[in-house]
Amino acid sequence: MNELVSMLVSKLGVNEGQAQGGTGLILNLVKEQLSKQDFSQISQHIPGIADLLNSAPQQGDAGGGGILGMVGKLAGSFGGSSELGELASLAGGFEKLGIKPEMISQFLPIIISFVEKKGGSSVADLLKGALGGASQ
Repeated sequence: MNELVSMLVSKLGVNEGQAQGGTGLILNLVKEQLSKQDFSQISQHIPGIADLLNSAPQQGDAGGGGILGMVGKLAGSFGGSSELGELASLAGGFEKLGIKPEMISQFLPIIISFVEKKGGSSVADLLKGALGGASQ
């Protein structure tokens, strides 16, 4: 089990598959938000990132994450925070993993802290920027 997954398992009480899948969902979102160059700066500090990305459940076109997903999409479409919309879109994937969508906000600071420890504050700032205000 890689170091980041171990941290999530021990701090959040999720199992290894949930930690990998949840991290994969978040990192896939980050990958979509950043340029290839910026994402590679982050990815070089996360061991086993390819496995984490592949462990994320498929979101599917309808995979909106129930009410939370709809709220996020509506917020984005009415000029609200697009970051909220993007993070809310993860809810369906978290539910598929058997994790409550509220846990997204508990995954974020652990992942950001890990990246900051491994890659420094400039790399962590790229990650925070991709995740928007919801990561604070």
